[in-house]
Amino acid sequence: MFTAIIAGFFLGGSLIIAIGAQNAFILRQGLLQRHVLPLVLFCAVSDATLILLGVAGFGEAVKSAPNLLTAVTWGGAAFLFWYGFTAFRRAMQANALNPAAPGKELSLTAALGQCAAFTWLNPHVYLDTVVLVGGISTTFGDNRWWYALGAVAASFTWFFALGYGARLLTPVFRKPAAWRVLDIVIGSVMWLLAVKVLITPL
Repeated sequence: MFTAIIAGFFLGGSLIIAIGAQNAFILRQGLLQRHVLPLVLFCAVSDATLILLGVAGFGEAVKSAPNLLTAVTWGGAAFLFWYGFTAFRRAMQANALNPAAPGKELSLTAALGQCAAFTWLNPHVYLDTVVLVGGISTTFGDNRWWYALGAVAASFTWFFALGYGARLLTPVFRKPAAWRVLDIVIGSVMWLLAVKVLITPL
């Protein structure tokens, strides 16, 4: 049981800690200290849902739906290109360098909508989380749900640490130039991920 939990925790952590669109978005919102709890909960619960679907055997269904994955690929790439463009635009506009300025805050609905797009319009999340995590779970036999528990725990740990730990960097981001650099990095990450989504075989 404990071996399964630990294995699930470390595999789940290794899949979500890498720099990605979702993590970059949560980091920025954490720095702004806006809608952090609902956003990290949304990410963690979404990840948990995908993990449980994979362990329940939905991985085969995902692999047998190439048209769905193709649609998600194009939709996800388009969204990543658009979000990358908005990040570059923020970086280039002087009046956008103060994140606390009036009119700059995303509403909770808009923030959750963007978070949902980062989460569910990424075709690789289905392959990595549902297919890979679900496939490995079969090696644990009756302990596969303990393995799933470990992976879910990794997701909750990571997203809460990222969302709430970001405020430790607040002193750095008191300078508008730091926000410019962050937005340029985020824009670059989004565009690189969009290209990767389009060129990586599913």
